[in-house]
Parts: sequence; structure tokens; C-alpha cells
Amino acid sequence: MKQLTILVPNGYHNLSSVVGSYEVFTKANEYYQSIGKEPVFKIQLAGTSRSVKLYGDLFSIKTQLSIAEVRRTNLIIIPALRTDFLRSIKQVEELKIWLIKMAAQGSEIASICTGAFLLASTGLLKDKNCSTHWFAADIFSKMFPDVNLTIDKIITDEDGVYTNGGAFSFLNLLIYLVEKYYDRKTAVYCSKLFQIEIDRQSQSPFVIFSTQKKHDDEVIKKAQAHIEKNMTSKISTSLLSEKFSVSRRSFDRRFIRATGNTPLEYLQRVKIEAAKKQFESTGKTVNEVMYNVGYSDIKAFRQIFRRITGLLPLDYRNRFNKERLMVN
Repeated sequence: MKQLTILVPNGYHNLSSVVGSYEVFTKANEYYQSIGKEPVFKIQLAGTSRSVKLYGDLFSIKTQLSIAEVRRTNLIIIPALRTDFLRSIKQVEELKIWLIKMAAQGSEIASICTGAFLLASTGLLKDKNCSTHWFAADIFSKMFPDVNLTIDKIITDEDGVYTNGGAFSFLNLLIYLVEKYYDRKTAVYCSKLFQIEIDRQSQSPFVIFSTQKKHDDEVIKKAQAHIEKNMTSKISTSLLSEKFSVSRRSFDRRFIRATGNTPLEYLQRVKIEAAKKQFESTGKTVNEVMYNVGYSDIKAFRQIFRRITGLLPLDYRNRFNKERLMVN
């Protein structure tokens, strides 16, 4: 029987990702037994303390063993960390050393949501693809510039290292791992039991563009504010650089360094975020929304909207419009 180790870091993790992982793999084992097969995993909760308190004293998790007692394991699951990422990582230095050791012995490792911060701190994600919660993307990129962050993806799988996107999308990663270690039939059973959308690939429809202003370049902040205020006007990089008395080349370089986007990409994201909000809260048609956010070419609007959100405008409206959801 293979070993599955679910980590329980001291004080800085998300309860649902620990309990969810335990539940899904327990049910996968039970289903396997019901069809006459041996369970795939012995599931164990391990950490550096026998009991870990969460959310003050509201919850606690008892670990079954210390990581020092785990000599070998086939699969490790790192739960999501709380949002004070730097502090969280510093609190679990012992776990980092252990993860590096286990990886060297051939263990596969899966990080849930912001657990990618702990995984990346080990160096095991260097030059690899990685996903995490979209709200933490800017912080992650600054902390780990040698990791290829692919924030649109729900799941990444590279050389026995797995990551996933935000919040409860970790359930999609668990179903993915069930299919890999058990079989497709068991994955489908678990997806139905827990009502998880199987084969979901992208978290792009759920991303909220947060305008990327966590930087110190005041000129670029003013340029961002100008773009947001005048998104329906014709804005070019040349006009922006001239307005803020910066050479075109320098302006482009500073804008990308500060925001991670070119000025054009930033303008597109501002427009599409405005369009998303109108689709969510009004009954306007696709053409009406398109014109409201400054587009006149339906083909271009559809292409850009799909590239950023993963959905066509009409599909997005049908999925997220509050009035349509109430009717359904």
C-alpha cells in the first residue's frame, strides 16, 4: 500500500484543505474496496506538533505522527497557507528541509492554493510551472521570480510536482490525483459524491483584476489612474509617455516592471474587468457592454474577453449574471 502524507503546518494553514484532502482520499479508498480492490493509500496526517490549533482556539487538528517519523512517502499534500505568507514560511523551516529530503527520495508533492508559497520556498518549483490563488499572484511573482507562474491554470503537473489555483479549486486537484493513482472510474465516482466539476482546467473566469498598484513608481500609478479614468478613449503608449514626460522606451520598461503588464495589456484588463461587472449586474446585451467599455469591433472584443477570462462574453453573462442565476 502506498503512503499519503497530508501536512499540518503549525498555525498557518487552511483547515478545509486538510479535511478535504482526507475526505476525498478516504472515500476513494472505500470505493476501491467496494469493487473488490485493495485501498491505494494509507493516509496519515503529519506535522511538527501532535496538535495544531487554528483560528485561535476554535479548531484543532491532531496529527498522527511527526514528520521525523515519516521515512518514506509516495505523495505529500501541502495545505493552503494563511495570507501572511512570509511569516507562514518562516514558521515552517523544518517542513522545508523535510520536503527537500522527501523529494530527493522520489516523493511526489502537491500544493493546495497558497501552499505553493511553502513549496516554492524549497526551490523545488524553480523553472517549473506553478499555479496559486489569483489574489496572491503579484506577491508570489515578487517572492519567487524563478518560478513560471501560470495563474490561469487550475492544475499544473510537472515532474511529480503538482500545484493548483485558488480556494476550493483544490478539489479539482484532488480528483486529478485520484484519477492518476486509482483510475478514471474512481475519479468520476468521487466527483459525483462531492459534486466537483471534473476536468475543470482554468480559474480565469473567477479572477478579479485588482489594478496592480502594489509598487512604488508614482509616475506609473498616475498613468494607471489615467487609463482607468479614460478607458473608453483612445489611449496609446506614446501619448501616455508624453503626458508623464517619460521617454517611450523608459515608460514601457517601467510600466512592465511595476505592473507585470504592458500599457496595452493593462488597458485591456481594465476594460474587460468593467465589462465583467456589467455582465454580472445588468441586463445589457453583449454589444451594449462592448460599446460601454470602449470597443467597437465585436470580433476583437470576443477574442480579448476570452483570452483574459477563458469564456466568451455571452457565456460569461449566462454564467454569472445575478438576475439569470435567480431565475434559474
